[in-house]
Amino acid sequence: MISGINSSLSALNAFAKKQESAADNIANVNTDSFKKSRVTLQAGEQGAVVPQVTKIATPGPLVYEQTATGYEMVEKSNVEMSEEIPQAMLNRRFYQANIKMVQIADEMVGSLLDIKG
Repeated sequence: MISGINSSLSALNAFAKKQESAADNIANVNTDSFKKSRVTLQAGEQGAVVPQVTKIATPGPLVYEQTATGYEMVEKSNVEMSEEIPQAMLNRRFYQANIKMVQIADEMVGSLLDIKG
């Protein structure tokens, strides 16, 4: 039972990291040359969930813009809002599901303690 709580708590931390990454990507969508990051989840010891953060190095679109030195090609961010918003929504739901698992495990432990006491 306690291992289930620990698994859910590690998943909460992992989904919080995924949400932070999505928020950072969204905040920098208009930052020139910004490279988005992705968080993948790996299985850890004893059912833990381990987040792995990686930068995606694909180039952003090149746009011909006026700069302080004249017109030149400028690389834009490689963030796609059509990917980030749905991912943020999924992260939120997964986070809520893990909170519910912790609440249920807490209620079960409370019931067991009431029966024993």
